[in-house]
Amino acid sequence: MLPSLLSISPTNKLYSGVPLRFKVSAPASVFTTATNVTGAAAAPNASGRFGLNVLLHGDGGQSFFDFPNQAVQGSLLGVVVLAPSENLLWGQRAGPPSGLSRPDGAADSLAVRDLITQVLPQVVAFDPANVFFTGVSGGALTLSGFFMPAHLAEFPNAGVLLMCGALAPQVDVVDAAGFVANSKIHFQTTQRELTSLQEAIPDAIRAYEELAVGAGLSANEIGLLQTVDATPDGGHCEFDELGFVSGIQLVADNFANIMQGGDGVVAGINAPTVLTSVVGNENVQFAAVAKRGEELVI
Repeated sequence: MLPSLLSISPTNKLYSGVPLRFKVSAPASVFTTATNVTGAAAAPNASGRFGLNVLLHGDGGQSFFDFPNQAVQGSLLGVVVLAPSENLLWGQRAGPPSGLSRPDGAADSLAVRDLITQVLPQVVAFDPANVFFTGVSGGALTLSGFFMPAHLAEFPNAGVLLMCGALAPQVDVVDAAGFVANSKIHFQTTQRELTSLQEAIPDAIRAYEELAVGAGLSANEIGLLQTVDATPDGGHCEFDELGFVSGIQLVADNFANIMQGGDGVVAGINAPTVLTSVVGNENVQFAAVAKRGEELVI
C-alpha cells in the first residue's frame, strides 16, 4: 500500500537560465533526504522504481494549479511545471497570447530537459528510462513543436500524450530514429477544436508519421506507437463534452490505459478505443465550426 502522496513546489530556481516552478507528487519515501519532506528516504541521484509523467499546462496555467496528473498511475509519479512567462504561456515569455506562435519554445524546452535530468534527481528517486510527458493545449504545442524533436531521443522508451494541441517540429529533429521507434505518441482532440488547431494537429500527425516512415517502421509498427482520436463532440479540451477542466481530468485519469499498453477504452469518450492508428487517419475529420470560435488563448 502506497503512503499518502505529497507535493513540493520549489520556487526561484534557474534551469538553463530560466526560472521554473514545479510540483512533484509522490510517496514520501521516494523523495530525497535533501528535500526535508517528512518520511523522505532516498539519496539524491538514486534511481527509483517509479517513472515520471511530466505535464506542461495550457496557456494561463490552469492545469498547473489543478495538477490533473497528481497521482501514481502506471508506476509514474506526477510532475507539473509552470511556464516561465508573465502570462504563463509555454514557449512565449512576454506579451499576450499569440496563438500558435511560440518564439521561446526551444529555450523553454531546454529548461524542462535540464529540470528533468539535473534537478529532479535531487528531489525524488525515479527511473530515468521511464519518463513520460503530457502536454495540454499550449503545453502540447511546445512539447511537439520543440521538446520532442530536440530532446525526446534523450529519454528512452518515452511516451507523449498531446491533448488539444500539436505542432509539427519547429526545430531540427535530433536522432529521429532514436525515439520514433520506441516512443508512444497519442494525439487527443475534439470535434469542435479551435480552427487554427484543426489545421495544426493534422500537420503534426503527418510530420511525426513521416519521421517514423523515414526510420524504417512499417505501417503496423507506426500504428501501435502513434495514435489519434477526435471522437468527443466538445470544444477545446472538452474531452468529456462538458468542460475544459473536467475534460482534461478525464483523459489524465486514463493516462495508463492510453499510454502504457492499455486498450484505450475511456469511459466518457464514446469510442471503442481512442487508440486509432494515425496511418490512414492523418486528416482528422473535425466538425465544420469550432465550438468557441477563434481564440487567441489556447
